[in-house]
Amino acid sequence: MSENVGVKHLLNYKTVAERRENMLWFRIPPKIYFKRGVTNLALRELQGKKRAFIVTDRFLFNSGVIYNITKVLEEINIDYQIFFDVKPDPTVSTVNEALSLIRTYEPDVIIAFGGGSPIDAAKIIWLMYEYPETDFKDIAMRFMDIRKRICKIPELGKKVQMVAIPTTSGTGSEVTPFAVITDDETHIKYPIADYALTPNMAIIDPDFVDSMPNSLCAASGIDALTHAIEAYVSVLATNFTNSPALEAAKLIFKYLPRSYAAGKDDPVAKEKVHYASTLAGMAFANAFLGLCHSAAHKLGAAFNLSHGIANALVINQIICYNATEHPGKQAVFPQYKFPNAKAKYGQIADELNLGGRNDDEKVDLLINAITQLKKDIQIPLSIKDAGVSEKDFYDKLDKLAEQSFDDQCTGANPVYPLIVDIKNIFIKAYKGEI
Repeated sequence: MSENVGVKHLLNYKTVAERRENMLWFRIPPKIYFKRGVTNLALRELQGKKRAFIVTDRFLFNSGVIYNITKVLEEINIDYQIFFDVKPDPTVSTVNEALSLIRTYEPDVIIAFGGGSPIDAAKIIWLMYEYPETDFKDIAMRFMDIRKRICKIPELGKKVQMVAIPTTSGTGSEVTPFAVITDDETHIKYPIADYALTPNMAIIDPDFVDSMPNSLCAASGIDALTHAIEAYVSVLATNFTNSPALEAAKLIFKYLPRSYAAGKDDPVAKEKVHYASTLAGMAFANAFLGLCHSAAHKLGAAFNLSHGIANALVINQIICYNATEHPGKQAVFPQYKFPNAKAKYGQIADELNLGGRNDDEKVDLLINAITQLKKDIQIPLSIKDAGVSEKDFYDKLDKLAEQSFDDQCTGANPVYPLIVDIKNIFIKAYKGEI
């Protein structure tokens, strides 16, 4: 010690090491266009480009929705080629197929049009086109600080610009530095995180989400909510990420039930939820996520559940676990000196005008509000209700807990969990208990 032992050293209180320079930026695409029908105006910024490589899925191609993109390109004399073989959870073989086309075509802009899968695929295609020597195993390595990685992705954009146009309201991928690619042979998913993958332009046009089916509206909407909540309580949250996270949560609670109930007959609700998805993406792009997404990644893969539904099945239990002033193990290098997750959940409840005299009551009210939201949009309230058999669940439980612990998202959770903690969270989520 550097001082004599005094009374203060006998007091039973804890502080945590506070990193002086944790997050020093707020990074999003340089250009974000938003409004109904804005696609026409936004794409005209590409005037002067010669060739566009459009990445989408077969449904959007066959339905003719892609015409909204191609007609503008034709008007501004940009040639285009469409790659529409992207499937859910894009694979290395899909990317390689696209690369064989793009290397011959040599575009100067890539346009990602679709949900999270086409946008993720386009990001990987972009990366591999500009830097073909990239090894997924290297860039998928876990890190404590995204600025101080062993393997970094060089700056992209020297060959082509990247434009992302989402057609679902949930992933936020159009404004994030993240992508996921799956190895066809090993079935290993490689989550890639680097700010070089942030698109140059995002176009948030609600016209493209009016016809979303109810099931997708519910799953993607609740996914966006978990993005907002986890970003807000993340150890890397800042004043710059808190505001979009709170705004996203408010919009989703207010408009998602309306969007689900009325569909395209309530265009205002569709529009607001679409904006909320992007706002939540802006928040977690810079604050990252937490244990809810770690658990959802593994839960969804193990039982073939959609990502949004998997998040919904564990979010209540994660909130209850994190909402403590005395965590068993504090997260590494947070942006604060004392545990504050419970207070921040209380702040979300305050923004939603849920009431509550203290943080404990506010946390309970927030959990109740999320439960009611799930009921309103007909999302199962437990893993069991989602159709997972008890035997199958318990057979995979140990592996689920271990894999969730090792997920990249766990590092930004406000409480650093033990594997046994995650196991207990899964058990409660299976039964629908808090």
